[in-house]
Amino acid sequence: MPPDNLRLHSANGHVTDLCVRGVSKIFRSPRGAVHALGEVSFSAVRTEFISIVGPSGCGKSTLLRLLAGLAEPDLGRIEFCGWPRQPRARLVFQDHALFPWMSVADNVAFGLEMEGTAAGERRARAQDQLRLMGMGDFAAHFPGELSGGMRQRVAIARAFVTEPDILLMDEPLRALDAQMRLVIQEELLRLWQARRPLVLYVTHDIDEALLLSDRVMVMSGQPGTIREIVSVPLSRPRDLTGRAHPELVDLKWHIWSMLESEVRARLTRHQ
Repeated sequence: MPPDNLRLHSANGHVTDLCVRGVSKIFRSPRGAVHALGEVSFSAVRTEFISIVGPSGCGKSTLLRLLAGLAEPDLGRIEFCGWPRQPRARLVFQDHALFPWMSVADNVAFGLEMEGTAAGERRARAQDQLRLMGMGDFAAHFPGELSGGMRQRVAIARAFVTEPDILLMDEPLRALDAQMRLVIQEELLRLWQARRPLVLYVTHDIDEALLLSDRVMVMSGQPGTIREIVSVPLSRPRDLTGRAHPELVDLKWHIWSMLESEVRARLTRHQ
């Protein structure tokens, strides 16, 4: 069972929708074994937005892959106990992972095609989603004709158009400049609030984690474990510039102090 400070119940006392219990993952190669995750436990409610921060190599991306069903844990279990069926999960990566030979519209509709949605419906839904992202005029373009920010908006549109139960985002905005990040953060929150899927969002940016999330999961260095889950005391909607949230200053430095100790310990080990 997760430790007491990792248990979570919805406001009406119902059982949580996602339960991760003692999950561990080891990668083996001829060069030896890498213990990526060690005894990770947490719970989540399906309408939450949870960010995950931690030092490089602590298993954040590995955790997303386990939740997406792309890998199996060596120990522990992942239970989707709040859904009447296996929930649909979608991954969004840092490098957008668009197909360069497909048009923007076809890229957005790809997940719908894999689900067997009829051609006319998937075209209409893809076009509607692109309009919501301010990309309706670029449906016939190809990824190579778009800026980095536009390609990332297409990747987010592709994830949302299938109306997933769980959205797993692996540093999707890391490569963007500060101004474009703010624009896409606002669009991301607007889309999320319309449907409220469960989001697990990996980032190295503590400010981003606090401004977007209901809770921030702080992970230790390798093997990755959860040091603390921090609740964000902000209502929604939010001012993503951070100017209206002076109460986040102490939380930011609390999280940074945990990460700093992990980074310094790692440097000491490799000296």
